[in-house]
Amino acid sequence: MGRKTIHSIRANMSIKTEQYVVDNYTYAKKAGEKFNMDPLVILAQGSFESAWGTSNLSKKYNNFFGITAGGSKNEYWKGGVYQAQNQYKLKFRTYESPQDSFYDFARLISKNYPSAHAVAKDYKQYANKIAHSPYISESNGDNRTSYMNGLIKNYENILDIAKKKIYSSQEDSHSEQPQ
Repeated sequence: MGRKTIHSIRANMSIKTEQYVVDNYTYAKKAGEKFNMDPLVILAQGSFESAWGTSNLSKKYNNFFGITAGGSKNEYWKGGVYQAQNQYKLKFRTYESPQDSFYDFARLISKNYPSAHAVAKDYKQYANKIAHSPYISESNGDNRTSYMNGLIKNYENILDIAKKKIYSSQEDSHSEQPQ
């Protein structure tokens, strides 16, 4: 690969990651507030599971977290299902909106993964707990160490983007408001 191609790939990746954070931060923030989780932890897991919001599952079915279709319907998941056309043939939840996906994910973590939820404000501890929980299935091709390291790396990338694109604009809008 030439230098120009590598630069082009990095630029596209940067645009894609920034767009994912900007587009989905509000969903993660609302879910984090409702279920007591760091919104950037939620974004990091969603980015890892949905390839920064570019997966078929996230774009067509609003499932940013790879949540399978087991369990009962709830206020965020109405029972819609998509069956993957790959070697695993897994059935995944489909959502009416991205916000429903983010809420259902945070609900699932808070209800079914208490040790991960207990440290959901510390991204490194959270990454370790969720990577070594039943959320990850090695029989479906997951690798626990890669998953943990991927979440940590994505969180740190998201934090950098949030500082530039989210937090700075929030400060600007607060300074413009009358005191």
